Amino acid sequence: MATTVEFYFDFGSPYSYLAYKALPGIAAAHGAQIVWRPMLLGGVFKATGNHSPIEIPAKGKWLHQDLLRWAARYGAVFRHNPHFPINTLTLMRGAVGMQLRGMDFPRYTEAMFSAMWAEPRNLGEPAEIAAVLQQAGFDANAFLSLVGDPEVKEQLKKCTEEAVARGVFGAPTFFVGDDMFWGQDRLDFVAAALAG
Repeated sequence: MATTVEFYFDFGSPYSYLAYKALPGIAAAHGAQIVWRPMLLGGVFKATGNHSPIEIPAKGKWLHQDLLRWAARYGAVFRHNPHFPINTLTLMRGAVGMQLRGMDFPRYTEAMFSAMWAEPRNLGEPAEIAAVLQQAGFDANAFLSLVGDPEVKEQLKKCTEEAVARGVFGAPTFFVGDDMFWGQDRLDFVAAALAG
């Protein structure tokens, strides 16, 4: 039986949000821990030649209904973000910075995913990010220092490069041991891999 599942994600991916809602229950059911792997999806797309599904008109039109179906299955609140797609560079630097500094990563992750896909808010705007941070109990000025730290910037690059080196081409992506699973609709396979 596997003891960990690695979760590569970006806050700008609605399917990562749905996986975020469903994966903890799956991991708990199998006695597994989630290893959170924030990455910059735009960097992954650039390195792999992949593109966001929203860039394909027919797929983009279908995407909204598909997301609502999966949200209903998982019992998750989901609202289309009218500001999508959003550049998540600052948000993802925040995620790796929180991990690097041993800060409250779970609270930050919940705040950002909720603000992006449950409320939804324009997290491409610095003032809106600051408001979300303050509502979640974070110091917005300290956050600005965190995401501007060269070590944090470098860490996000490393995380993204590591993802690409492992074969990641989109989000969400999961690893159970050496087995890779892409897409939140593959969570049944993740569960089976955790069960051994």
